[in-house]
Amino acid sequence: MMTPVAFERSLSQAAPPSACSPALQAMWWAAKDDWNAAHAIVMKHDDAACAWVHAHLHRVEGDVSNAHYWYRQAGRPAASGGLDAERAAIIAALL
Repeated sequence: MMTPVAFERSLSQAAPPSACSPALQAMWWAAKDDWNAAHAIVMKHDDAACAWVHAHLHRVEGDVSNAHYWYRQAGRPAASGGLDAERAAIIAALL
């Protein structure tokens, strides 16, 4: 099982670890500041985890109303704290 520290270390690689779920792969790309790659992944999946990541991505983008839609799809309360803290919380929860 991967830890948050191992996940962070994997960011030096060219691609996310193959054992990562689609939601974690999207968070990996988001952590590398590749919003488009992350968004492309979550757009292909309709599970709650990807919806949660999708919400985060739209917060990063600054599209709060779209983010709120995706938080509802994920069954999660809308985040209001810092983006880095939310990213770390999502990664920890998905691991």
